[in-house]
Amino acid sequence: MWTRIEWRGSEHIPVAGPAIFVPNHISSLDPPQVGVYLAYNGRWPHFLARANLFEVPILGRLLRAAEQIPVYRRSAQAKDALIDATAALRRGQVVVIYPEGTITFDPDEWPMAGHSGAARLALETGAPVIPIGQWGANLAVPPRKIRPFRWRRARVTVICGAPVDLGEFGSAWDDREAVRTATIRIMDSITTLVEQARGQTAPVDRWHPGLNHRVPRAQAIH
Repeated sequence: MWTRIEWRGSEHIPVAGPAIFVPNHISSLDPPQVGVYLAYNGRWPHFLARANLFEVPILGRLLRAAEQIPVYRRSAQAKDALIDATAALRRGQVVVIYPEGTITFDPDEWPMAGHSGAARLALETGAPVIPIGQWGANLAVPPRKIRPFRWRRARVTVICGAPVDLGEFGSAWDDREAVRTATIRIMDSITTLVEQARGQTAPVDRWHPGLNHRVPRAQAIH
């Protein structure tokens, strides 16, 4: 075993009905950790995952069989992922979206600027957005590496938080300012949980991968 796992906050996982889970992304190991956490608590997750993973022999077949959702970035099919995710939520299923879009580029591995997809999806469907903060998978499998770089186990902490309060935005999924503010609020909620998992305080500003430096959180969306 690579890790010792601590799970917290399972009381925030709804026993039924649609939900959008939004974790921070720190390692290629953390999606399986989140998936097992949710499945153990009775909810089968449908991850939005890079489309190229579906082309990998065996893995691709497993992802399709598990009804995971491919994301075709920078293509005519780019919107299909949110369409498929909306359909899953309408069926009362659970969707997992990494708002950062990729493993964080923050030098200290804090959550970075978020994409707006989770906020748009929540405002359109009314599904609750439930943040997840995690730490430790990056110590077992460093960012952008597949094999563990050491034999001793790392402690992984996964914390599920209360739903993010987006009630003031109603169903304004096409209101740019509402979506922007909702996205920042989602990332703030994730960051708070990561602080708890790490036992540290996050920087005041948030890393923006497009600019390659930290920016005020109110500007941290891309």
